[in-house]
Amino acid sequence: MKLSLVIPCRNEEQYIGKCLQSVVDADYDKAMLEVFVCDGLSTDNSKVVIQGFTAKYNWIHFEENSHQTTPYALNLGIRKSNGDAVIILGAHAEVLPDFFTKNAFYLNKFSECGCVGGYIENIYESETAEIIGAAMSSVFGVGNANFRIPDKSGFVDTVAFGAYRREVFEKIGLFDEVLTRNQDDDFNFRVTKAGYKIYLTPEIKTKYYVRSSFQKLYKQYQQYGYWKVYLNKKHKAFLSIRQLIPFLFVSFITLGLGLSFISPCLASLYILGLLAYFGLAILFAFQKSAHLNKTIKIAATFFILHWAYGLGYAKGLLDFMLRGKLPEKEVGLTR
Repeated sequence: MKLSLVIPCRNEEQYIGKCLQSVVDADYDKAMLEVFVCDGLSTDNSKVVIQGFTAKYNWIHFEENSHQTTPYALNLGIRKSNGDAVIILGAHAEVLPDFFTKNAFYLNKFSECGCVGGYIENIYESETAEIIGAAMSSVFGVGNANFRIPDKSGFVDTVAFGAYRREVFEKIGLFDEVLTRNQDDDFNFRVTKAGYKIYLTPEIKTKYYVRSSFQKLYKQYQQYGYWKVYLNKKHKAFLSIRQLIPFLFVSFITLGLGLSFISPCLASLYILGLLAYFGLAILFAFQKSAHLNKTIKIAATFFILHWAYGLGYAKGLLDFMLRGKLPEKEVGLTR
């Protein structure tokens, strides 16, 4: 099976070389592999690093992504490719040696699957990154985002870094270039709606260098929540129940605060609700680290995830549902 790998990239000079080297070191027959790195006009040395690989390996290709957005980069690479399946990968990721072999094996094993994928092993370069990774690998932090929480094999609604059969793109089209975030969720929803299955297995593994910025994490999850509303409107359906929980949490915090001034009973219920949330946050954080300082930081990161996503979702409801606003294209890769 010939495999095509598409990697969106912008200003990733610190990581894109590691990413591509892991691909070079993989055990898959390189005559059956092609790579397209779609660079969004990087202002650092990413292009130099990429072209160092393209000069050495004729199956690695550099493509300039003048639009700079992630879905445009994905579609650019897919259009250039001619593999039997297309794999999406982030520039912050590294593949294990058997990554391509395992993807091909499971695509051949499950003919009903339009996509297969695996688990992400987080790599931390700072304590902040470790805290963020711990929160994002907890069911309390991200719900049942299975690709972040190693458990077992099975059919799921979405995966990260999926391997998609060529026929899937021919049947349902490419990634929605309007979306700044959630383009993976949107595409995978369309995959399952078209009658294909998505299979997740711990045998397919990637390493991922976790970004170490709470500010970027907040912005990222606010965008996730915001664009999820657009997807709900686009598909006239909830893509998953877990998306509503952060919005309900934000609603409880804000509305509950106002209602608590009405009566002592409501105030007591409000306080109990807050205590229950933070109690659970500490409990799940403790499962990730028994060190008190880290436990508190992980619990605080849970709050950042839920509050940012919930606020983004509320803004999305206001813009897309109530105001009927159309999406505005944003510049900059988000992967």
